[in-house]
Amino acid sequence: MTPDYGKTFELWREGAGAPWGAYTHHAFVEGLRDGTLPRAAFLHYLIQDYVFLVHFSRAWSLGVVKSETMDEMRVCAGTVDALVNHEMALHVKTCAAAGIDEATLYAASEQVENLAYTRYVMDAGLQGDFLDLMAALAPCVMGYGEIGARLAAERTSDTYRDWIDTYAGAEYQEVCETVGTMLDASVARRIGTLQGSAREAALQARFTKATELEVGFWDMGLRGA
Repeated sequence: MTPDYGKTFELWREGAGAPWGAYTHHAFVEGLRDGTLPRAAFLHYLIQDYVFLVHFSRAWSLGVVKSETMDEMRVCAGTVDALVNHEMALHVKTCAAAGIDEATLYAASEQVENLAYTRYVMDAGLQGDFLDLMAALAPCVMGYGEIGARLAAERTSDTYRDWIDTYAGAEYQEVCETVGTMLDASVARRIGTLQGSAREAALQARFTKATELEVGFWDMGLRGA
C-alpha cells in the first residue's frame, strides 16, 4: 500500500507515470530488497548520495527563503535538520566501516548524474517560486519514504536492513507526512487547487523531470559495482 503523503504528492506521483515506477522499482532498489546489490555499488552510491545531500540540504534551505508562512519555514528548516543531522549520519557510519571518513565523503568528485540532479533542483528554486522548488524536491523525499516502506514489508535479506530501516522508520515517515501536509497547504494558499490550474502542467513537468533524474542516479549507483 502506498503511504499517504498528501493529495498534491498523490497527483504528482500519478502524473509522473512510468518514470515513477522505474524509480521506485529500479534494479538498484530491488538489489537492496533481496540483498543482491554488490557492496561496491552500494558504497559508490552512498558516497555520491552524501554529496547529493549536501546540495539537497542547501536547496531545502532555499525553501526557507522562498517561504511565505512560518509553517513553511519550520518545515523547511526541520527538513534540513533531518538531512544534515540524521540521514547523512547513516552514510558516514556505513562508509566509516569501509574505511572512508567523512572528509573523504565531502570532498568526493560528483558524477555527472549527481551534478545534473542537484543543479536542476537548485535552478528550480532560484528560477521559480516555492512550489517550483517543492515539485523538484518532492520525488526524493517522498520517493525514499515510499521505497523504504515497501522494502520493509518485502525485503528477503538483512544485508541492507540499516538503509531500509532508515527510510521505513517512523522518524523519516513523519518527515514525509509533514512535508506532504505543508505542500497541500502551500498549493491551496498560492493557487487554490492544483488540478485545472494554470500551473498544473509546469509543476508536473518539474516533478516528473526530477523523478527521471532519480532513475539516472540509481543507474549511476549500479555503475559502481
